[in-house]
Amino acid sequence: MARDALGTARRLAPPAVASGRRVPHVWATHLILSIAVLLIAAPLLFALVKATQVSGDVLSPSLRPGGAFFQNLASVWSGAHLGRSMFNSLIVAVCITVGKTVLALLAALAFVYFRFPLKGAAFALVLFSLMLPTEVLIIALFDLVSRDLHWANTYAAIIVPFLASATGTFLFRQHFLNIPSSLADAARIDGCGPLRFLTHILLPMSWNTVGALAVIQFVYAWDQYLWPLVIMQQDDKQVVQVGLRKLIEVGGQTDWGAVMAGAIVTMLPPLVVFTALQEQFSRGFALSEDK
Repeated sequence: MARDALGTARRLAPPAVASGRRVPHVWATHLILSIAVLLIAAPLLFALVKATQVSGDVLSPSLRPGGAFFQNLASVWSGAHLGRSMFNSLIVAVCITVGKTVLALLAALAFVYFRFPLKGAAFALVLFSLMLPTEVLIIALFDLVSRDLHWANTYAAIIVPFLASATGTFLFRQHFLNIPSSLADAARIDGCGPLRFLTHILLPMSWNTVGALAVIQFVYAWDQYLWPLVIMQQDDKQVVQVGLRKLIEVGGQTDWGAVMAGAIVTMLPPLVVFTALQEQFSRGFALSEDK
């Protein structure tokens, strides 16, 4: 009996416990992953250390943390109007994120639950727009926004051109295709209209996809640089990425400690958004039907 019980315990024991030879492989995996994390985080850690040093020590090879972080932050906050630039970027990022989510939901609703001519060709054109980066369209877009619409130096110039999202339309369309069509038929029999079906049935079932798209679009809108640099000439409406670039003096003396401190602070809003929605972000891209 004792031998049978011992044999059963050995068979039921986890491989890492039953066989001591597999434990070193687990530690080796953890060591490799830890080194990879350190290598990926090395630029961020370097910027964080340099943000705490005075301007004279930033260009030195010293990696000893200093105590000048708040001094550098005060310099960039007042000299580059970092607070105003971050507020402008926050307005732009929130408006673009909300607008893209709403339009992507409506577009996906039309592609899945409506019948209209050339629906497949229209969806192919939406996907084709993913292959056209902003840099290719920037000249024509500049002429349209500044000359025809007269939106130069306004928030509309850096918000409206980015409200349409082919990525969001694709994500929501694929998600809606996983929902049984019988649910839409039952809602139609009960007299539920398209918008009510979207807001009361589809949207509560799509929060993970909404969260995943919100993270992507917020980070994308927050990191905008080229288009605001071209279309926005007023500093009081400029976004934070362009504001940080103006701290770097060409051929002059640049306070790199202030630049590093500003870069660290400007990473906080996207980091907060990603941390708050990381569970939805992971589930939104899960390759399963129970999203």
